Amino acid sequence: MAGLFVSGAVLLAIEQSASSEQFGYLLLASLPAFLGGITEDVTKNVGPLTRLLLTMLAAAFGVWLLGAVIPRLDIPGFDTLLKWAPFAIAFTMFAVGGVANSINIIDGYNGLAAGHAVIVLAAMAYVSALVGDAFLFTSALAMIGALLGFLAWNYPKGKIFLGDGGAYLLGFWLAELSVLLVARHPEVSPWFPMLLLVYPIFETLFSMYRRKFVQGQSPGQPDRMHMHQVIYMRLARARADASDPASMTRLNSLVAPYGWLIAFVCALPAVIFWRETRWLVTASIIFCVAYSLLYRQMLKPSRPV
Repeated sequence: MAGLFVSGAVLLAIEQSASSEQFGYLLLASLPAFLGGITEDVTKNVGPLTRLLLTMLAAAFGVWLLGAVIPRLDIPGFDTLLKWAPFAIAFTMFAVGGVANSINIIDGYNGLAAGHAVIVLAAMAYVSALVGDAFLFTSALAMIGALLGFLAWNYPKGKIFLGDGGAYLLGFWLAELSVLLVARHPEVSPWFPMLLLVYPIFETLFSMYRRKFVQGQSPGQPDRMHMHQVIYMRLARARADASDPASMTRLNSLVAPYGWLIAFVCALPAVIFWRETRWLVTASIIFCVAYSLLYRQMLKPSRPV
């Protein structure tokens, strides 16, 4: 958050423009999401529902200050509903809160969520440059810079962590840039940001399904069976010294590159087909199927060498 405020101050010092003003509005809108998360980090007294509602409030500020409302999803019938402003605003608030929560879910190992976000933001910056949107381009680069500064301390040794404050701020920023990119530029398919963020979104939905229909538990019940945790367990089985603290830290750092690879695999077709909904939808479906099959394979006992 400090890095973003520095970026905002630099923008104001360089020039008084619409981009710098809009960046300030985006920062202002993000405060409820950040403050809810950072308060939980300090007090351990802010429940997940409260954090979700505060992030949705941040999305409401985005609607008010920046006009950040999802205009379409290229889904027949649903797009008709989105033409009704109250529904579109409510859906936007729900979607932004959901994305922020999904980023918090994948924030499980050193560098995982932050590195994933750097790749996503780089793709958003690229398309923002193509459509000539200086505000969104600058906003994506500002968060990339903040994350790279964070990653210098977080990866690989985990000297600092995102926490709920960082995760919800990052999730809100990603979601809000996604909404604004589609709302401000009709040529950008709404499935462009969807494919970029399909990993955390599907991870969340898959976890809810697994808990409810496979384990018979509440969808909101936490567990240690997310994809990144399954990857960690597979890596730990192959290391005899996994219980040693230094080895555990090294093992922790090995998980993130798998998440980065997932992000890159999704970002590549996204930046190629950023206009083409049918190809982006196809790639998203392929990812979900591949994720499900890989998850099932990862749970199988490893064969002895």
